Amino acid sequence: MSTERDSETTFDEDSQPNDEVVPYSDDETEDELDDQEPAVEPQQNRVNKEAEETREPFKKDCTWQVKANDRRFHEQPQFMNTVFFCIKESKYANNAIKTYKYNALTFLPMNLFEQFKRAANFYFLVLLILQAIPQISTLAWYTTLVPLLVVLGITAIKDLVDDVARHKMDKEINNRTCEVIKDGRFKVAKWKDIQVGDVIRLKKNDFIPADILLLSSSEPNSLCYVETAELDGETNLKFKMALEVTHQYLQEENSLAAFDGADSKIMKNSGKTRFKRTKIDYLMNYMVYTIFVVLILLSAGLAIGHAYWEAQVGNFSWYLYDGEDSAPSYRGFLNFWGYIIVLNTLVPISLYVSVEVIRLGQSYFINWDLQMYYPEKDTPAKARTTTLNEQLGQIHYIFSDKTGTLTQNVMTFKKCCINGQIYGDHRDASQNSHSKIEPVDFSWNTFADGKLAFYDHYLIEQIQSGKEPEVQQFFFLLAVCHTVMADRLDGQLNYQAASPDEGALVSAARNFGFVFLARTQNTITISELGTERTYHVLALLDFNSDRKRMSIIVRTPEGNIRLYCKGADIVIYERLHRMNPTKQETQDALDIFASETLRTLCLCYKEIEEKEFEEWNKKFMAASVASTNRDEALDKVYEEIEKDLILLGATAIEDKLQDGVPETISKLSKADIKIWVLTGDKKETAENIGFACELLTEDTTICYGEDISALLHTRMENQRNRGGVYAKFVPQVYEPFFPSGGNRALIITGSWLNEILLEKKSKRSKILKLKFPRTEEERRLRTQSMRRLEVKKEQQQQNFVDLACECSAVICCRVTPKQKAMVVDLVKRYKKAITLAIGDGANDVNMIKTAHIGVGISGQEGMQAVMSSDYSFAQFRHLQRLLLVHGRWSYIRMCKFLRYFFYKNFAFTLVHFWYSFFNGYSAQTAYEDWFITLYNVLYSSLPVLLMGLLDQDVSDKLSLRFPGLYVVGQRDLLFNYRRFFVSLLHGALTSLVLFFIPYGAYTQTMGQDGEAPSDYQSFAVTIASALIITVNFQIGLDTSYWTFVNAFSIFGSIALYFGIMFDFHSAGIHVLFPSSFQFTGTASNALRQPYIWLTIILTVAVCLLPIIAIRFLSMTIWPSESDKIQKHRKQLKAETQWQRRQHVFRRDVSTRRSAYAFSHQRGYADLISSGRSIRKKRSPLDGVIADGSAEYRRTAES
Repeated sequence: MSTERDSETTFDEDSQPNDEVVPYSDDETEDELDDQEPAVEPQQNRVNKEAEETREPFKKDCTWQVKANDRRFHEQPQFMNTVFFCIKESKYANNAIKTYKYNALTFLPMNLFEQFKRAANFYFLVLLILQAIPQISTLAWYTTLVPLLVVLGITAIKDLVDDVARHKMDKEINNRTCEVIKDGRFKVAKWKDIQVGDVIRLKKNDFIPADILLLSSSEPNSLCYVETAELDGETNLKFKMALEVTHQYLQEENSLAAFDGADSKIMKNSGKTRFKRTKIDYLMNYMVYTIFVVLILLSAGLAIGHAYWEAQVGNFSWYLYDGEDSAPSYRGFLNFWGYIIVLNTLVPISLYVSVEVIRLGQSYFINWDLQMYYPEKDTPAKARTTTLNEQLGQIHYIFSDKTGTLTQNVMTFKKCCINGQIYGDHRDASQNSHSKIEPVDFSWNTFADGKLAFYDHYLIEQIQSGKEPEVQQFFFLLAVCHTVMADRLDGQLNYQAASPDEGALVSAARNFGFVFLARTQNTITISELGTERTYHVLALLDFNSDRKRMSIIVRTPEGNIRLYCKGADIVIYERLHRMNPTKQETQDALDIFASETLRTLCLCYKEIEEKEFEEWNKKFMAASVASTNRDEALDKVYEEIEKDLILLGATAIEDKLQDGVPETISKLSKADIKIWVLTGDKKETAENIGFACELLTEDTTICYGEDISALLHTRMENQRNRGGVYAKFVPQVYEPFFPSGGNRALIITGSWLNEILLEKKSKRSKILKLKFPRTEEERRLRTQSMRRLEVKKEQQQQNFVDLACECSAVICCRVTPKQKAMVVDLVKRYKKAITLAIGDGANDVNMIKTAHIGVGISGQEGMQAVMSSDYSFAQFRHLQRLLLVHGRWSYIRMCKFLRYFFYKNFAFTLVHFWYSFFNGYSAQTAYEDWFITLYNVLYSSLPVLLMGLLDQDVSDKLSLRFPGLYVVGQRDLLFNYRRFFVSLLHGALTSLVLFFIPYGAYTQTMGQDGEAPSDYQSFAVTIASALIITVNFQIGLDTSYWTFVNAFSIFGSIALYFGIMFDFHSAGIHVLFPSSFQFTGTASNALRQPYIWLTIILTVAVCLLPIIAIRFLSMTIWPSESDKIQKHRKQLKAETQWQRRQHVFRRDVSTRRSAYAFSHQRGYADLISSGRSIRKKRSPLDGVIADGSAEYRRTAES
């Protein structure tokens, strides 16, 4: 019987995470994991298996069956899935990409359905139906219909424009062409027409339309080189090889479509498309629900008041009799619905459409920003969504990819140390340093590629003079010790490298006169300063992540045997001969290179005697043909020969950052934004980039996975000990993991991440795979065990997030796309923080979709990340302007807009409430019907829209200069429930003044003509006029950035109101529509009285003067940061230049960070030494193939 401990073990506790290995693949199946189990099967498992065999066998479905060039095979009934009742479709997806939402038939019904899912729109639809009932409505139906149609129409047009753009993008991709076998020969077909099983022919530089199985290629042994830049941003080539049987049979460039469309790995790995909404959206919805509650309470209270009034007054007033003998309670019930209609403008119908218009305008400002335009690639910034702009001003955490996002993925040879001497500074041939000097002229070298910018002329003098043999030996080693392949295209020598570092080193040797020309299975040809020499390759000792080095053993034309080795300094220094005179000088040079964030590599060699080599070669050949543990055997043999090495020097390569990356990270950090780097690169590489972009500094205390694992284990034990019956009654106090003060960073690999978060995939325990039912007791224990495991996992994840968030920077390396998304999700879940993910490759898509905001870098790496993103641009540095300028402005504008919108609607609507106390709670409106209809549409809409589009408290330059201004959005200071209720209170007080000052002025008043102006219609005009002037002047007080457009909109809205009012109150329109326009002559009669104008002026003054006084005192006594900057903006106009942090080299402290990136997979040496990658003469059948090379650039790794 298994113990409870056994049933709870879901991860391997004895295994130690490997920092060099990327964790399990995201699409790894459980059966694949089962295959890794030990051959010895436990006794209990055999008993369980025998028990299962006695039960009825079941049919195990095959996961995927593909038959080449036979579409009918995949249409068989067993491959069909039921979609709806009797409607079936194939389990194999077609290859068409579909990102659009609507078509011509579904647009209208689907769009209306989506719009009426919004509570406000549905509310107004119900309101429109209620207004058609004459017993309860005191408002005309058009007062609701017109605004509702405007809102629905504008939103539908915006959705239609967005979807048409998606249709165009889908059409562009789906109509790409490739060659597919049809009717026995290759024909051009569109991507969308490709189906599973089709045989496809691809040519050099073709994009790959689906997940394919390589059948053959024109390269030797059907090799092909894949560039996965669109998948992971890596521009170095990965090799793929066809099966031997298909290679021998076909001998052409063919491939088989295995997974199409939605079934392809890139689509499976991209995660779910999430509907993203901003924090303000959620808050706004809750506030609308709050207004609903206020509306119902007000309507209920006024309905009760009407029922009471009817019982006390209405039944005894003969002049109010309406011919219906209804009970007061029934009349109160009808008035409840009447007040729901009258007070409906508490819920602003135009709020959502106004928000959409503002967001659309802000999106265009992002698109039009020339400072975010990248001319080299002709790439502007693009807001691919119009719903998230203000959330750009609330970001707490940024999750960034490394390759292609922070870096250009371009390696440049910058410096080197040879025989203890550092080369690479700006100096002439006489070793005199110069601040300004021309780059080295490589025209003397016919093989120079013209791409290397090097400024140390003294190194060229040393190479050409030959005074120091070590200098020539150094560059010869770079030209001979590698796995690069050379070919010639149009007479030009081209290199295909497995890693960008290796390509940079071989290219550097080429420019300095040591040119790798060609290689065969057993030879390598080098041009040494113009002299061509061929060396016999005796052995190629391959790289792997444990060895961190590679070596080559060659026989020179003179017959000498020599080993050349290059690798990470930490492994090379362990294998050096004790008599190395330049060891300390090279170590100092490595420290200097590391302080400059350059990627370092040590070079060394060794002379080998013939007898020593023969003895070693026998062991090498035996290990090469070993049937088991071949790699381990080879590594052991390699160790025997790679010792007592002579140090030549070290190289320093710059993994070139994109322009402005350190400056951007510095400014974002000052804005209290934490940056996490999530990458698939090695730990050393990621750490080195962290220093290069100043995410890490020499003063940073770095914690690794093994360090925090112990901390988290201790914290879990403490939490378990404190848990108990009374634990829930004791308030939880957060205990920090680290002491306060100090700058800490966390660097953790994917393997450690899985180990710590208990996400590590396990081999499924056969003990737990019983098919027959367990007892109820076993089921209960199993459920409790799983629940405890889940609680433990959640607590561990919470602790990890808390610990990581205490660090100023976090770097997760060797992580899979799924792990990237998981890290983002953990921070979202446990920190409730707004997150942004930025990346450039398809492996970043899941992370981009998971974050609140996704940003895609558009460039040479492809469009997968861009197509899944919310915003895109070409350079990482544009992120600071997107957040600190556009994001901050958008947040401030939206908050101002919402506060003012709620204010003006409450000021407008609550006048009805005060009026109810004087009309028997009869649901009589205080305004004319047409004024109610046009108030939010025309009279008060334009100024607030322009403020939401154009307002800015400080300029863009000052926003970038003072990143600390950004924190107001992170802390939700400008729009929250407190601000909301202040706006409601302000609106209520304004409505109180708007009603009672005119009411008092009209009481027992006589006009100049001897007539009393205190009629209902004149009273309504007076309140409406005062309201329009007040709310439009209030927007003027709220405006920080004045333009002619703002001023024109404010005074134009007031003029528009008076113009329309005089037209609607004219006799002519009354004659045409007598039932709809009943205020005939009211405006002209009322507004010719000076007394009325004085009343309006007094009302406006009482509403605005207290606000002016409060604003003045606030800016004088409690000014905000933006107020202070705005006050001194003239003195702050001069923009300060950002200065890079100075690196201090300390000779007594080693800061070496070896970060050389070899190829990410082992096996290139085997390809070369076996001859499988060497081009040979092909059979005549290959003559039909036009292109001899097959460098496949594809959208996802097969």
